[in-house]
Amino acid sequence: MSEESALREQICLLAKSLFDRGLTHGSTGNISARTPDGGLLVSPTGTSFGRLDPGRLSRFDAQGNLIDGDKPTKEMPLHSAFYDTRASAGAVVHLHSAHSVAWSMMPGVDEDDFLPPLTPYAIMKLGRVKLLPFFLPGDPAMGQAVRGLAGKRSAVMLANHGPVVAGKDVEAACNAIEELEETARLAMLMRGHDARLLTPEQVQAVVTRFDVEWEA
Repeated sequence: MSEESALREQICLLAKSLFDRGLTHGSTGNISARTPDGGLLVSPTGTSFGRLDPGRLSRFDAQGNLIDGDKPTKEMPLHSAFYDTRASAGAVVHLHSAHSVAWSMMPGVDEDDFLPPLTPYAIMKLGRVKLLPFFLPGDPAMGQAVRGLAGKRSAVMLANHGPVVAGKDVEAACNAIEELEETARLAMLMRGHDARLLTPEQVQAVVTRFDVEWEA
């Protein structure tokens, strides 16, 4: 099996795992990954994460031209913004995961630090998560908003919509977005309770120990 064929299979396997565990539903969500030649493989528009076909993934060349496969997701500007601003990005995943969307609707959520410091793991895998405002689905302005962050965030939360995470490869991106959703679930569970958050000193210790990107 070629490296690209293996990547196609991995994208579909991970997407189905996310779908089967309810982390996105119906035909929501999209996923992309860098190919060995610098191009992209992207989930097609209107497809379900539970039923992606490796042979029908949208295939872009290194110049950004669609050269094979079905029509890509309408959220391509969002994916392109991460690849263009973060040299380390090897994959991008976007979900419509329920708890993170619910947390984005809560009053008082910090736009610059979307997830409260409940455990070290979201800090380690995501750094600070930026809460972006609501955009219409497919609006190129989402990509412009990500570009405005100048590559300083690996993860954003689209208000009333869903999270988007870039990772070094497709497995890392999927692991990180799962951590985002799980931390949002914990935040919803703890809302209204006097939860003991990590202290600023504990957060800084995690940032230092694990060399986390931690933009203010």
